[in-house]
Amino acid sequence: MTEKREYRTEELAAKAGITVRTLRFYRERKLLAPPRREGRIAWYDDHHLARLRTIAALLERGHTLTGIAELADALDQGRDVADLIGVGGPTEEEPVRLTPEELAARFEGQVTPENLATALELGYLGTDGDEIVHISRRLLDVSAALVREGIPLAEVLAAGVRVRAHADALAELFTDLILRHTTEQELPRLRPLARSVVEAEVSLALDRRLRKES
Repeated sequence: MTEKREYRTEELAAKAGITVRTLRFYRERKLLAPPRREGRIAWYDDHHLARLRTIAALLERGHTLTGIAELADALDQGRDVADLIGVGGPTEEEPVRLTPEELAARFEGQVTPENLATALELGYLGTDGDEIVHISRRLLDVSAALVREGIPLAEVLAAGVRVRAHADALAELFTDLILRHTTEQELPRLRPLARSVVEAEVSLALDRRLRKES
């Protein structure tokens, strides 16, 4: 087990590469959680250090302190990742762990408080200590690829809201169908069949759409 480190104000500032005055300014702006107090001594830990390094990385990418504060507030309001994916529940998706600056790098300039709040509300993102967890590597990679193609992240997320509604309806349809003829224990075994039907129908629908547009 890793021993928990704690730092006095001067030591934390030195490790983060900032001045004590800057550290105190960040505290006043509520960019940092309050330190642990022991008399007149303020004690910080590795979570504070990670947040300071994130602030530095986001500032380098052009984010303002106001924007960073809004991002931090959105993350602080986000659900714990365990609430999103459960413990030991069935899933075929691979979660991805990211620091806030790694997420910003994936969607250069488009990780705004509004987009972050939408992703958190959709359940794409959860928090785990100082890390962000995206619930699906496939969705993360596809979203990043669409943004690289010039589609704004806000529109990708708006499409995700609509897709979620259709996906939930399809999942309900197949679950009801299977449970009418088999048992709940058969659902994990038969879910690939449901996924194959959906993938084939989307592929055929895209064929029809492309022919119509050509």
